Amino acid sequence: MLRIRHEVNGGPEVLFAEDVPVPGPGPGEVLVRSEAVGVTLPTVRKVREGSTATPFGGEVAGRIAATGEGAAGFAVGDRVTGLCFADAYAEFAVLGAAMTSRIPDGASAVEAVALVRSGLVARGAYEAARVEPGESVLVTAAASAVGTLALQFARAGGASRVVAAVSSAGKAAFVRGLGADEVVLYEDADWGAPYDVVLDGVGGDLLGPGVRALATGGRLVAFGSGGGTVDAYELLVRGASVTGFQMRAIATGKPELYERWRRELWELWEAGTLRTAVHEEIPLAEAARAHAVIERRGNLGKVVLVP
Repeated sequence: MLRIRHEVNGGPEVLFAEDVPVPGPGPGEVLVRSEAVGVTLPTVRKVREGSTATPFGGEVAGRIAATGEGAAGFAVGDRVTGLCFADAYAEFAVLGAAMTSRIPDGASAVEAVALVRSGLVARGAYEAARVEPGESVLVTAAASAVGTLALQFARAGGASRVVAAVSSAGKAAFVRGLGADEVVLYEDADWGAPYDVVLDGVGGDLLGPGVRALATGGRLVAFGSGGGTVDAYELLVRGASVTGFQMRAIATGKPELYERWRRELWELWEAGTLRTAVHEEIPLAEAARAHAVIERRGNLGKVVLVP
């Protein structure tokens, strides 16, 4: 089968394709013939900044080709989506059954990859912020796969003002179409502050401006992989707080909540409350091009590899 790997340290140019045997599922695992693979910013950063060459993890959607012992509730032929923690960029991927769910009739594999993982992160960050109806919400990385769904959660939750922060003015019409009342650029002076809630998917140098954009008693939830430093004085003068959110902590520590959120995502999608946004479907063999799109912040929604 075709699999994409990478050398140590570098950009998209260090990705390469190789032909390897199809893996087999272990206990509690399923083997999926991939139809869609999601590309995420953390994975792109891992290639650029990582000190060792590691497998590409990520979201995978397709049909089950084989099941391992103890993979209860799944059978060969089932259409599923889930997380692969090793070698997701491949024609076949091994998923843990506990992190796998069925794709409902009427949804494609590409839609599943665009909705589930990104939607879970957006939902979790929104819940962690304890957003109340009538509050104002700013979403950074608003044109990303997670950001587009976070905007929609804020809109559906009754926020009085939903603002999208993006890297370029060319993304304004796109995020407005997903529920943003206003659009600000990262380079703007004050981001139209203050806000009751900031959902930050970027981190790094943008974490500071995000904190400074908070209103008195405001809450920032950091869910991206960019790190960053928080000035405690800025929190003190605002009586504000910063919370870190990681989806894996919910998946492993609160599996019942994780499953409920997955089920509700599909219900919201079927009701038309949530819409997926796919920037482009790119052949698996051209994974380097997919990484380049994200590195230059060019994507509007999810970038998906198609084996």
